Amino acid sequence: MANQAMLEHVLSLTEATADFLCPLTANEYGIEFLYFRVRDMDSGMVLFEVKRDPEEEVAVSDGPDEQIRLIRYHFGPDFLKLRALGSTLQFKVGPQEVRDFRMIERHYFRNQLLKSFDFNLEFCIPNSVNTWEIIYELPPLDPAVEQEMIANPWETKSDSFYFVAGQLVMHNKAEYNYAPFA
Repeated sequence: MANQAMLEHVLSLTEATADFLCPLTANEYGIEFLYFRVRDMDSGMVLFEVKRDPEEEVAVSDGPDEQIRLIRYHFGPDFLKLRALGSTLQFKVGPQEVRDFRMIERHYFRNQLLKSFDFNLEFCIPNSVNTWEIIYELPPLDPAVEQEMIANPWETKSDSFYFVAGQLVMHNKAEYNYAPFA
């Protein structure tokens, strides 16, 4: 699919994709995520955090796509009351400059689009480590939809699409559980 057609397709999605829209090998810029933190903007409480050593090599063939590009979050029902989240993403890039690095993240419950986020980072220097701070304003949810999301763990999903200069280079997925903690 041509770059513009892929971008328009991603922006038109109304439910989570069944498959990944690009292979792992599409990441010709050597973009690797090193650190990811999600926090509540009001309280500052860290909700999720993961870090890996920047020197650690990750081979493209380390496992099936689902194992490498899918993350599952169990946040519990109180998460749905939050109004704004901050996420810190640290990543490194390979020997090519990265221009117009765009992340489009779409969140769904079943076949309903809940929210779409679209962020752009204009330039990354070759062989650099970069930090991207993103603020998410969360949409108010209909109480009935919120209760359905709590009652149906893992049916809330998101797709994160990463474009460089209009070309899709990465696609990751997430699934969410808002049920009470056991």
